[in-house]
Amino acid sequence: MSENKTTGQQLFEELSYDKPSVWSNAGNDERASIFSFCEDYKSFLDRSKTEREFVREAEKLARTKGFISIDDIIKSDAQLKQGMKIYRTFKNKTIAFAVVGSESAIEGFNLVGAHIDSPRLDLKPNPLYESEEMAFLKTHYYGGIKKYQWVTIPLSIHGVVVKKDGSTVDITIGEKEDEAVFTITDLLPHLASEQMQKKMSDAITGEGLNILIGSIPYDDKKVTEKVKLNILSLLNEKYGIIEEDFLSAEIEVVPAFKARDLGFDKSMVGAYGQDDRVCSYTALRSILELEDIKKTAVCVLADKEEVGSMGNTGAQSTFLENFIADICAASMDEYNDMVLRRCIVNSKMLSADVNAAIDPGFMEVYDKLNSSYLGKGIALMKYTGSRGKSGSSDASAEFMGLVRNLFNNNRIHWQVAELGKVDKGGGGTIAQFMANMGMDVVDCGVAVLSMHSPFEVTSKSDIYTAYKAYKVFMEKA
Repeated sequence: MSENKTTGQQLFEELSYDKPSVWSNAGNDERASIFSFCEDYKSFLDRSKTEREFVREAEKLARTKGFISIDDIIKSDAQLKQGMKIYRTFKNKTIAFAVVGSESAIEGFNLVGAHIDSPRLDLKPNPLYESEEMAFLKTHYYGGIKKYQWVTIPLSIHGVVVKKDGSTVDITIGEKEDEAVFTITDLLPHLASEQMQKKMSDAITGEGLNILIGSIPYDDKKVTEKVKLNILSLLNEKYGIIEEDFLSAEIEVVPAFKARDLGFDKSMVGAYGQDDRVCSYTALRSILELEDIKKTAVCVLADKEEVGSMGNTGAQSTFLENFIADICAASMDEYNDMVLRRCIVNSKMLSADVNAAIDPGFMEVYDKLNSSYLGKGIALMKYTGSRGKSGSSDASAEFMGLVRNLFNNNRIHWQVAELGKVDKGGGGTIAQFMANMGMDVVDCGVAVLSMHSPFEVTSKSDIYTAYKAYKVFMEKA
């Protein structure tokens, strides 16, 4: 109680900065909401292990909430009105949503942007081979991974194959309880004395990440690669594909295990792909629930962030700009290029991407004063990048102040963070590309332990806080 505190203690509380725990301030009703929300989140993760699957599931959810395709509106030559809910998919790997506000598009939009791709293994164009009477698939890793983390774990195969006749077939193997899984083998410790002397980055090589997929030979003595032929026969029987079809396929290999509660208290989520689906899912849920807003709200969920946001489905593409342009054109009587430019430069955005949670096992790489902590709310990152802030947009003090006051006024738990100590490494997000368009942007996401591993860890309280933070921003920024 304040009457028992010294003058110095009271003054310290008034003047100092603290990061309170979300759990400590959450009552029974709030805790119930946290756990309920995260049950939906875990289920969504299990259905959305690739960017294509995320887009498909997100579109399903959006349609149940009354969202309609903006392309259907454009074709009908209709005009967007306040309260209308629209979306657009692109190449089945990127999706954007908008809820039309009462203000003119020239006043700018409130945006939240995240990415839906995650580190993984992709099959090479010509992947299938046989060695020592076992069949394997060759892979090329995608994004920043520690290669040794991907061996001796159960793996599943997801993707799409465009067949010789031009038809497509979706493939998902290893997710159901009665389905076989796959794995990458490793050397037994009894014979690994030389391997154990290597650097961690060299012990398992990229060319060594080959997926074991079978060992039964085809019953024909005159065939040289009997196991490979048996696999091709099984694939042809089930999916109608031939080996050449791999050349026109996108097949990803991901961990086969499901999202799970973590800890005796079930306070955390352990799962693959939480970078960045923990932010993309919470952003999605936020915009799906918006009603009666002033500024038009936009949520863009992009592909290719883990490899630099390149390509026509990445954040460096024109996808978002085109989406905004179509909203402006369909909501105004007179549209020109300057309308789009003014809309973008007057817009504000949260780049919803994860931050590295401080890990007591590796304190040498963290600055305790400037790190994010599990369970202490959404993490604001004024800048990311590496070393001398390379690859960072560096949000302005004015915009940081706006977001800070917005969160404080709406009782959103937040913390500030960098991505580890200076010169220890670093990383980038889509923020720099959005800032290049002229809008105010700051990174704002969930703290993650074991980031980029096959089993990342987040706090359920932070997940729910992210959902509330993104919703408040789109409603009131």
